Amino acid sequence: MDIKVIAFDADDTLWVNEPYFRRTEEEFCNLLSEYLQPHALERELLKIEIGNLPLYGYGVKGFMLSMIETALKISDKTISLDHIEKILDLGKNLLNEPIDLLDGVEEVLATLKDKYRLVVATKGDLLDQERKLKKSGLSHYFHHIEIMSEKDVVNYRKLIKHLDILPENLLMVGNSLKSDILPVLNIGGLGVHVPYHITWVHEQIDHTIENANFRSVENIREILNFL
Repeated sequence: MDIKVIAFDADDTLWVNEPYFRRTEEEFCNLLSEYLQPHALERELLKIEIGNLPLYGYGVKGFMLSMIETALKISDKTISLDHIEKILDLGKNLLNEPIDLLDGVEEVLATLKDKYRLVVATKGDLLDQERKLKKSGLSHYFHHIEIMSEKDVVNYRKLIKHLDILPENLLMVGNSLKSDILPVLNIGGLGVHVPYHITWVHEQIDHTIENANFRSVENIREILNFL
């Protein structure tokens, strides 16, 4: 391995994220239970949310707008202003959730920071991701912060060009096989999957990965065993 840069995903790799969305979704379903059963409402919200990704991108603000659109649709536009206000409050509360670092993260960053260039490579709303990184207290470990609209081959190639490295010099660490690992493997980089116990359905894949540049670990500390 000729690794020069190690890039880390942020949400559910460095800190807790998806459980907050799940809890907000549950509160949203409870709020609108008079209109639709929870499972049906979850499906409707997911469909609208994915449909809105090209418009809003990833993050809390797009999720909030998708909740409002879902409420308007399932209520046939009869939803009360009080309910809309409560949905906005759900979104604001989601933006203000605490930053809870995952086990082993700071230990790994502290061990690697003098040996490699460390980078955050994440996607989502720029302001929200910058806020979370600042609140996390981890900023000083990183050489560069890259917040992408989409984590795909094109944007990873841009990142490699910006860092002035070859694809084989990049190791990407993340919890999403779809966003963090596959695109990096496809351009010749290396990927380490650190599974999180909850994964958004849009980030799931239905096949296994067979690639010499791929590894999977149970805890982020395990990457220290082979770096």
